[in-house]
Amino acid sequence: MQRNTQRVMTASGPANWLGANFWSCTGGPFMWRNYDPAVVDAELDVLARHGLTVTRSFFFWPDFMPGPYEIDETMCSRFADFLDKHSGHGLTTIPTFIVGHMSGENWDPAWRAGRDLYQDVWLVGRQAWFAAEMVRRFRGHPAVSGWLVSNEMPLYGGNDTAHEIVATWGRIVRDAVRAAGGHQPFSLGDGAWGIEVSGTDNGFRLTDIAEIVDFFGPHTYPIGNDPIRQRYQAAFACELSGTFGKPVIMEEFGVSSDFASEDNAATYYRHLLHSTLLAGATGWIAWNNTDFALPHVDPYRHHAFEQNFGLTDASGTPKATLREMADFAGTLSAIDFAAIGRADTDTALIVPTYLDTQYPFSSPDSSAAVGRALLQSYIAARLADMPPRLTRETTGIEPGARLYLAPSVKQLLAPTADWLGQLASSGATVYVSYSGGEVAWHRGPSYGSMNDLFGIRHGLDVGLNDPITDDVATFTFTQDFGGLPGGSTLSFAVAGNEHVRAYLPVIPAGAEVIATDAHGRPALLRRQIGRGTVILSTYPLEAMAAASPRVNPDATVALYDALAVQAGVRRPVSVADRDVACDVLVHEDGTRYAVITSHSAQEVAVKPALGVASAKDMPVGLATLGETSILDQVTLPPFGIKILKILDG
Repeated sequence: MQRNTQRVMTASGPANWLGANFWSCTGGPFMWRNYDPAVVDAELDVLARHGLTVTRSFFFWPDFMPGPYEIDETMCSRFADFLDKHSGHGLTTIPTFIVGHMSGENWDPAWRAGRDLYQDVWLVGRQAWFAAEMVRRFRGHPAVSGWLVSNEMPLYGGNDTAHEIVATWGRIVRDAVRAAGGHQPFSLGDGAWGIEVSGTDNGFRLTDIAEIVDFFGPHTYPIGNDPIRQRYQAAFACELSGTFGKPVIMEEFGVSSDFASEDNAATYYRHLLHSTLLAGATGWIAWNNTDFALPHVDPYRHHAFEQNFGLTDASGTPKATLREMADFAGTLSAIDFAAIGRADTDTALIVPTYLDTQYPFSSPDSSAAVGRALLQSYIAARLADMPPRLTRETTGIEPGARLYLAPSVKQLLAPTADWLGQLASSGATVYVSYSGGEVAWHRGPSYGSMNDLFGIRHGLDVGLNDPITDDVATFTFTQDFGGLPGGSTLSFAVAGNEHVRAYLPVIPAGAEVIATDAHGRPALLRRQIGRGTVILSTYPLEAMAAASPRVNPDATVALYDALAVQAGVRRPVSVADRDVACDVLVHEDGTRYAVITSHSAQEVAVKPALGVASAKDMPVGLATLGETSILDQVTLPPFGIKILKILDG
């Protein structure tokens, strides 16, 4: 299955967006009132010297539009100087119109008077007029590389507006930008937090927005209890956003020095940058360029941690996170990133429609549970060196994969069971793990033809579940399976609420049992269909792992590895160490690069195995970029990442 990267285009070609959201240390959101050209020039110089190419900038709405029919020309002249200074350093910027919300506070122009930002026709017109006026002033400046409508608009305009109204609001502003001559790439700046990514509907639906924007821009600040999940959260948001056919830019990410040590922040940046690159992101804009020493100025007075998100401290001294950005810039240059795409994959991760669609009389809480299980499955697949393409049930599960993963599924559409059977009949391996969900409402499973699809007869009772009473679920294989010998065991942490901690009681009715639990009950079953197979786990392995702290890498990685062998998944690069993940990038000239990522706190040495991805690929070894000597092994420092050239024979 193809995982090709889609790029944001500018008038001069693919965008090269690696940079920072920008507020000068002279005032944060109030920088335009306290504009200091020399300080701004020095701040931009630091970014440029570290290989950054772009900023995201903000028209602070109360300052730039003091009246409903008024533009502050002093502010605009300062912004013009700001643009000139970008050009002087070889940088560009993406201005943001409706700001709005910023750093823990909402900032209204006085004349808004409580009007609804989306539905008041007059106010929507004023927003469109303001955007058009800014475009007319700055559209021709070479430092402008894109336009954004807002900053995290759901936090400013509310998150309970009907999606049709939100889409209409966005289209009106977009049309004003285009009518005023804004030809650069355009997006909303909403953060991509809607139902298709989070499972929660905030009115900003990517299905609608895809018809309006030129790119999506996720904003991610994960809070969790598992280090590896933390490092993949942004990548997963990019993957989910990327299923709508638009380029994806990591528009906001970062961490306050109050919340993480410098070393841990650097590790987070390193992993986020590389994991989102592998997830298809084509731009990165960190939050933000500098720290602030403004303890008596709101929002920093009441959100003190917001002072310390910078790539530099308040005096302009670079932090380790800026050095990570500089190293990443060097990597992008070394591999000629503008011509890089993702390698194809044999693995597909099915996104159930219950993540992105609210059906009548269904629990909205179920959607978030879908997302958590999917993220856990995504991580396990990556650690098993079979990075998946996401395919949505809502728009049709795509054919062409050798292995399909449907993790901890409570509900599928009724026709999906037949389609999964057809995929298996055509030669694919389809893996489904049962889940009763996280809530009592319509306690699952709801698969349609479950017994027929899996070759079983389930033993569920009316309105009840079957509790998992063990603290650890142990699977014992009754036969050899995908490299796991008969008699071997895999152990999984049991976690979650009373609904999650439940198994599916079954008896085989055409399927064969390939693993049993500690009580001798079927745990994994395989049914042959045509040229392929359907495999059922009677335990919600991914949902339980998602509810477990510090669980990764867990035994699901070993299970997925066996599934890959069973399905004949081609893995161009793989290692035995499950703390290390491998993926491949492909240059348009055919050159391939292995990306090897360690999640270990210790130095590790691995010997990557090279597989043949196609008849054209006959790898002979790995080499450091710019060299030709074949490496016998790859040594990775703690939490290290290396990109190596695959030498083909």
